[in-house]
Amino acid sequence: MKFIHTSDWHLGRQFHNVSLLEDQKHVLSQITNYVVEHDVDALIIAGDVYDRSVPPTAAIEVLDGFLSHLVQDLNVPVIMISGNHDGAKRLGFGSKQFGKAGLHIISSLDQLSTPIEITSDNGKVVHFYGMPYSDPEQVRHHYDIQVSNHDDAHAFLASQIYNVMRSDVQNVLLSHCFIDGAETCESERTLSIGGADRVSYEHFKAFDYVALGHLHQAQKRGLDTIRYSGSIMKYSFSEQHHNKSVTLVDMSGDNQSIEIQTLALTAPHDMRVLEGELQHLIEQAPKDANADDYLLVRLMDKHAILDPMAKLREVYPNVLHLEKPGMLIGVDREMSQARLGRSEVDMFHDFFLEVQGDDMTENQKTMLSDIVTSLKKTSEE
Repeated sequence: MKFIHTSDWHLGRQFHNVSLLEDQKHVLSQITNYVVEHDVDALIIAGDVYDRSVPPTAAIEVLDGFLSHLVQDLNVPVIMISGNHDGAKRLGFGSKQFGKAGLHIISSLDQLSTPIEITSDNGKVVHFYGMPYSDPEQVRHHYDIQVSNHDDAHAFLASQIYNVMRSDVQNVLLSHCFIDGAETCESERTLSIGGADRVSYEHFKAFDYVALGHLHQAQKRGLDTIRYSGSIMKYSFSEQHHNKSVTLVDMSGDNQSIEIQTLALTAPHDMRVLEGELQHLIEQAPKDANADDYLLVRLMDKHAILDPMAKLREVYPNVLHLEKPGMLIGVDREMSQARLGRSEVDMFHDFFLEVQGDDMTENQKTMLSDIVTSLKKTSEE
């Protein structure tokens, strides 16, 4: 039995008002290739299929095309759960009918204790349980019990599965939650405040493999078999050093052994942070083989620059965000004291230098100083 674990697709996501859907389609084609190359028995998606509860039509069409190809053309079952970004009821629409065709969508706690049984070509049976994203309030309402935080809620949900779980087959759990101690990044939506969203991995130790979603960095927690696959793409500049992948899990061994392998994913546009002075960045651009990447640029110039974004986009067309820490070197960045403390004359001098390419004459400086002084007097009267 082999399956691919993936999560956090966030189809339809926009980043700095740029649609990432074409990049996502490219990455999904890589996942399809891995499904064929490794002859897997199933694909499992641990939540956040869409980026928001009401996804754009184009994102729905992309998912529909991907799932139709896998389930109908390649005859590969797909199991997915809803995440905190998904609209659970919308994602789960038609799930009973889809399940008969091999598309299993688990988006309700009513489905928690019913396993999806997948049988490999060699006759090996594995049970897949889905724990869709549920906050404590949802668990309290559904089961009429008292749970105060996410950890209590997930401990209870795991116990409901353990009550029905068979020991003569291997059991896999899909869950969308925040395991305590895991590494986070900026693009993940906070589940709650004050640490109440943390869940202990101890609740999941009895499963043979736990396919986690929610965190965008691929990582394991507690045991080698309790894993986040991570998002399929970088969704913030804080992820610039992440290596995106899906996880291939092989349960084919006779002695209940599990082999785990990561399969790399590459998006057409990387997300990078460039830092330096404007002129240096412009000069190095022709040598940059990946100048079309999505970029955050930190300009280290200490003087004002007229329309630096336009200048940068002439050589780096996908600069999405610009920071100017160079203006604040050696001072309190948060209060921006350097800029606040500079006089109007100093700032206009920077502007004049940028536009004209030359310093103001002493005569011009005197005239400017007189004008500023006159204006200040007028405003004080």
